[in-house]
Amino acid sequence: MRAFVLVFALLWVACSRGSAADPAPTTPHHLVVLGDSLAAGHGVDPSEAWPARLQSRIDAAALNFKVVNAGVSGDTTAGGLRRLAWILKQPIDVLLIELGGNDGLRGLPPESTRSNLVALITRTRERSPATGIVIAGMQMPPTMGPEYAGKFAVLFPEVAREQHATLIPHLLEGVGGIPELNQPDLIHPTAAGHDLVASNVWIVLEPVLRQRDK
Repeated sequence: MRAFVLVFALLWVACSRGSAADPAPTTPHHLVVLGDSLAAGHGVDPSEAWPARLQSRIDAAALNFKVVNAGVSGDTTAGGLRRLAWILKQPIDVLLIELGGNDGLRGLPPESTRSNLVALITRTRERSPATGIVIAGMQMPPTMGPEYAGKFAVLFPEVAREQHATLIPHLLEGVGGIPELNQPDLIHPTAAGHDLVASNVWIVLEPVLRQRDK
């Protein structure tokens, strides 16, 4: 009986020490993707959309971030601005703004898109000053006309520079306009296209997340 009690006591001490040594689970940081149909994954399974592919890269890098996909098909920068107050009700460590493509395809004035992007950033910082801001650059197809496409392309880097935000130069680099990487509409990527988009994002985003995951 004494031997049994002694063994039980030793096991209890060992388990107690092991539990004390185990690190306590930490609450993940939140990366919110405020986007349109590209983020929502129009035409592909949600697990194949680039935000989900981004989560896979984050997990593989052992970074303590959870991707929150706030992509809504058809959304514009104005629509994102209307949704922002609701989105900011949750904690956001990094906000990735992927909006503007629909503005361009609808031929909206680039000045309006610029104004809305600035408002998205300033309102986010008013509510959550520590939130990191990342902007995904967009470009228009030649069918929109060279003058319009030119004005549209430069507004994203200009806003990022003026607002001290991190820029993804061109979200669809190596994907946009390539038939085999897009669905029949030549606007929305296939699953393979989404994986390349995730790579475009990851190149810029990984250092941002590592800096904040400390």
